Amino acid sequence: MRNLGFALFGLAVLTACGVDGEPVQPTLNAGVGIGDSGVHVGGAVGLHKGPVSVFLGF
Repeated sequence: MRNLGFALFGLAVLTACGVDGEPVQPTLNAGVGIGDSGVHVGGAVGLHKGPVSVFLGF
């Protein structure tokens, strides 16, 4: 799961260079929660370009 997150983040960074036209803007959100049932880790990576946004949560 961790490797997938790093791979997606790397892809987002590579696409953010904006070789032609408007640059793609990557986002990364991560969180850790502690509750009665244990520790929960979650997050999301996303890409924005103009009016289009794509997110992948994990």
